[in-house]
Amino acid sequence: MAGDDCVRKRQSGSTATSKTPENEETQRRPEAERSFQNSSNGWVDVDHVITRKMQLIAEAEQVKQFTAVFLLCQQLKPAFMKEVDSHFTEFVNSLVAKSALLDSSSPASLFPASCAEKELHKAKTSRAPPEHGKIFTARRSLLDELFEVSHIRTIYHMFIALLIVFILSTLLVDFIDEGRLVLGFDLLVFVFGKFPVVFCAWLCMFSATVFIPYNLFVRWAQGYSSSSHRAIHSFFYGMLFTLFQIAGLGFGPTYVAVAYALPPASRFIVILEQVRLVMKAHSFIRENVPRVLSSVKDKSGTVHIPRISQYLYFLFAPTLIYRDNYPRNPTIRWGYVATKFAQVLGSLFYAYYIFVRLCIPQFRNSSQETFNLRGLVLCIFNSILPGVLILFLVFFAFLHCWLNAFAEMLRFADRMFYKDWWNSTSYANYYRTWNVVVHDWLYYYAYRDFLWFFGKKFRAAAMLSVFTVSAAVHEYVLSICFGFFYPVLFCLFTCFGVVFNFTLNDRRKGPFWNVIMWTSLFLGQGVIICLYSQEWYARQYCPTENPTFLDYLKPRSWACHVKM
Repeated sequence: MAGDDCVRKRQSGSTATSKTPENEETQRRPEAERSFQNSSNGWVDVDHVITRKMQLIAEAEQVKQFTAVFLLCQQLKPAFMKEVDSHFTEFVNSLVAKSALLDSSSPASLFPASCAEKELHKAKTSRAPPEHGKIFTARRSLLDELFEVSHIRTIYHMFIALLIVFILSTLLVDFIDEGRLVLGFDLLVFVFGKFPVVFCAWLCMFSATVFIPYNLFVRWAQGYSSSSHRAIHSFFYGMLFTLFQIAGLGFGPTYVAVAYALPPASRFIVILEQVRLVMKAHSFIRENVPRVLSSVKDKSGTVHIPRISQYLYFLFAPTLIYRDNYPRNPTIRWGYVATKFAQVLGSLFYAYYIFVRLCIPQFRNSSQETFNLRGLVLCIFNSILPGVLILFLVFFAFLHCWLNAFAEMLRFADRMFYKDWWNSTSYANYYRTWNVVVHDWLYYYAYRDFLWFFGKKFRAAAMLSVFTVSAAVHEYVLSICFGFFYPVLFCLFTCFGVVFNFTLNDRRKGPFWNVIMWTSLFLGQGVIICLYSQEWYARQYCPTENPTFLDYLKPRSWACHVKM
């Protein structure tokens, strides 16, 4: 282990320089102090700390007794008194030193700074053994812990104050222009339109995901051990499951979104649920098939088949990794659930006012202007503020509020849906910490399975394949939801994302690299908001009659001003 190596290096160093005054002082330290410093391999053992506290209390009682004896010896000879006073002073100083050592003990003080940092980094980034997969433990979301600090909660209050400013600005401008208060939310009504179609599509998707993958797995597992042609048996059910994933969950929701001309937000609901259910079904099959194969190989009498209630709980649980059981909380805090759903609703109105005040006035007339480099640069930089605010809202509303609300209703105890991505000094760390739920699925079922199939020497290829799949899925979602193909996000993912992942890697430390990461993130959000908004309005102002398939692929914002 890294900690043991550090200890051995420190011991060998002290042996080589044992004649120095510092090492002589170390050798003269009490044995109890040295043993405490080396306990727990650099980590403070709670039981050991409590035991040492009890020992110090007992020694304090000895001090009291020593003091009483000292007072009785006041009438003895001066030479004897001088010796007693010397022993008393040394005893008290030793007790104070032990108490200070106990109170200030930490991994940084038990080892040299470099070794302590290595051990801390290893503890934070350590994973379960590959054969075990992800291990779920009861833990709170990071923002719930941070909001208990008044300084962090003030930042949350500042965002609420900014929302109030947006509301007042919109109301005042509408009152000046219209002579009355305009309280309509036409944009929200439009983007979430045709909700009955959305609900029916979701109900069909969810019902199919509940019954088809589970029943296919049960029939395969029950017949696998007794089948005389196991390969053909597995291939048949595997093809049925793949057909369901591609045709049932793949083509069906996409057809509904396009054929019924659903508005953007309604399409987002259908397509994101489609992707979520595909990943859930894959995880269920991927986690349970190896257990059946293992039980048949070991010739055990029973084949483990999860209950339908366990599978149903997994479909609602805020995780994409299947387990038969998860850590659960004892109670449900319904007030916490109501607060989180209220914050989701508040975030929707926040996004509404951002688009109304910062985006629509800027892009409404953009297609009437000639496309030029100066206008593009101004558009990108003017889009940074709304882009960053939308980024924060998506993170807060979905990754924190929405997932925590469902976790609380299901008593799901592992709330690590994200980590401290805002402290990232590299894009490699940012990708790991921004969305832990999706990252875990990609790591265990894409990256690690790629290495299992092709070998561990293809790590770079595995990482590149994961980036490509992630970029393709993101671009697929945006293309279906916006109704056009404009691969801005795909290019940012596969080009700049891959380059930054290998250049701004985990070796980059310090505040400077955090500033670089945030700067590039701001610019990326500006590019996304600017180009997609321009293309959206270009397709509204420059429609084509009887569009062909190529018309959906060609960017229309580059030439829309010619047709107007």
